[in-house]
Amino acid sequence: MFDKILIANRGEIALRIIRACKELNIKTVLVYSTADKDSLPVKLADETVCIGSAPIQNSYLNIEAIISAAEITGVDAIHPGYGLLAENASFAESIEQSGFTFIGPHSETIRLMGDKILAIETMLKARIPCVPSHNKALSSSVDENLSIAKKIGFPVLIKAAAGGGGLGMQVVYAPADLIKTIEMVKNQAKQQFNDERVFIEKYLTNPRHIEIQIIADKHNNIYSLHERECSIQRRRQKILEEAPASILNQHTREILGNICVNACKKIGYIGVGTFEFLYHENNFYFIEMNTRIQVEHPVTEMITGIDLIQEQIKIAAGEKINLKQDDISITGHAIECRINAEDPRTFKPSPGEISWYHPPAGFGVRMDTHIYNGYKIPAYYDSLLGKLIVHGKTRNEAIQKLKVALNEIIIHGVKTNLDVFKKLSMDKNFLQNDIHINYLEEEFNINKKSAVKDNTEKELI
Repeated sequence: MFDKILIANRGEIALRIIRACKELNIKTVLVYSTADKDSLPVKLADETVCIGSAPIQNSYLNIEAIISAAEITGVDAIHPGYGLLAENASFAESIEQSGFTFIGPHSETIRLMGDKILAIETMLKARIPCVPSHNKALSSSVDENLSIAKKIGFPVLIKAAAGGGGLGMQVVYAPADLIKTIEMVKNQAKQQFNDERVFIEKYLTNPRHIEIQIIADKHNNIYSLHERECSIQRRRQKILEEAPASILNQHTREILGNICVNACKKIGYIGVGTFEFLYHENNFYFIEMNTRIQVEHPVTEMITGIDLIQEQIKIAAGEKINLKQDDISITGHAIECRINAEDPRTFKPSPGEISWYHPPAGFGVRMDTHIYNGYKIPAYYDSLLGKLIVHGKTRNEAIQKLKVALNEIIIHGVKTNLDVFKKLSMDKNFLQNDIHINYLEEEFNINKKSAVKDNTEKELI
């Protein structure tokens, strides 16, 4: 087992990793920016190293500074958390070449799954159904691109090959809008991912979002930890997740789990990972694989009783997964709400000082957060304040616990999206589980045009 781990992240996930390390008797080193000097993870880590100024390019995305901090503090391994550099193959490769252990899959696996075109090609070879697409980078030929889109059938989705987390994609409903949209997404992709390649796939109208959590060690043990439903989204980014997905029966669950396990065997996957699917007209279509811990991992932990962060660390240290597939059962139902400091209608970030914070509590209630009374939310980073997770024997019981917890939690000083969750927990269609990925924006009349672009690490989703 490792003696000391460096955590290359911030906020609630940094605190989550610190806690897991302490339970495993592992010392922690936290790198931080000047804007996070008063953060709770900085206060609770065993050692800290300031690696730069507030902008993420100067600190949390500064690979050289992070590697230098690891060398100075003598750590064994580096945990990237989610977002930021978690799925950056060059970062993982730099860690490997510097003699440290990267807590995650091999850099070549991250690079393979990070390229959406190659990932889809790999999954098709593994016989996993994918969204109908022209799975090649588009050329500059107007006629050729129009022909491709018409063959697939409008509406279509223009996607960045290096995109993810709801970024780098745009729907096109009519041929007249295709060419200008391709150029727009290319420009966005070049700015956000330094890779202007885009491709076309069929746009599925109002599908559900289902994902499979897998876990794989270095001894060829690969297991499915079952599924999560992530259909409640805004701007194609998740804000509420559930486990299990109530629309799946056991037979379908086993089929999905098996095909994901087999795909991991084919690509030699090691670590925790998530296969994401769209469920449309009784069919499942692969869209991407996330090669990191997910923001929504707590709901899987609640229904399986497995600490995913600890397992992730143990796997990286070379230990065997002390489980069998039959041991991974589902107990009850869990729901997670991502509580953000933002205007609930425009999504505009709401940085500022927390004047009053009171966490919810009670049986089956969990609050993963890094905030405290007097904490000043920096304007430089994502708006996630924390995650409220509830667990009940059934979905209805979990929703009832959620209502109670939402009415108990107090966050004053900044705007939050708490009212969105309160309204959702009373919504008839949500209660009946009649939802899809566009439901929140369509039914709650959220004005997508008023949404502003946040200059932060939104890739955490």
